[in-house]
Amino acid sequence: MPRLASTSAPDLRQGMQEAYAVNDHMNQLVLEHLDPRAWQAHLPGSKGRTIAAIFTHVHNIRCKWLRLSAPHLGPPPRLDRARCTQKQAKVALATSAALCSRMLADALAQGRIKKFHRDGWARPWPPGAAMFAYMITHEAHHRGQVCMLAHQLGFPLRGKAAYGLWGWEKLWKECGFGPPQ
Repeated sequence: MPRLASTSAPDLRQGMQEAYAVNDHMNQLVLEHLDPRAWQAHLPGSKGRTIAAIFTHVHNIRCKWLRLSAPHLGPPPRLDRARCTQKQAKVALATSAALCSRMLADALAQGRIKKFHRDGWARPWPPGAAMFAYMITHEAHHRGQVCMLAHQLGFPLRGKAAYGLWGWEKLWKECGFGPPQ
């Protein structure tokens, strides 16, 4: 078997924290470019969540993760999906993302976070890669719902919000990081 060239290993903890920040930057892009008419709109005949309800859910779940896994960080106030504005959601998501990033840093450094509690009913996990993957996957799932719902409502995301979500090098740079590792 051929030997691989010796290179220094990337800092996975830093990469995970940066990826989580880029993940929230994607949420912020969607919120910034979302037509305000789509915020509280329902599909005709649907009783499903509105875009407002989806984004408030993402924030409120982050609050739950923080409350259960990192109470020392003091979770921010929850949002009310019926009354929350896009601007309030942007601010709240930025706040909860910063706190979740600190929680992730503590967890990956094997510091104050001893267990990741996804929910009160679920078994806690050791902090680490699975925790990170769950957090990212949860938010990507709901971001996809938002993009699809906006399209179905007749307000598709365009330009930077539609295609810019896939320009990872640019997103990383916009967050102040070097290229992804």
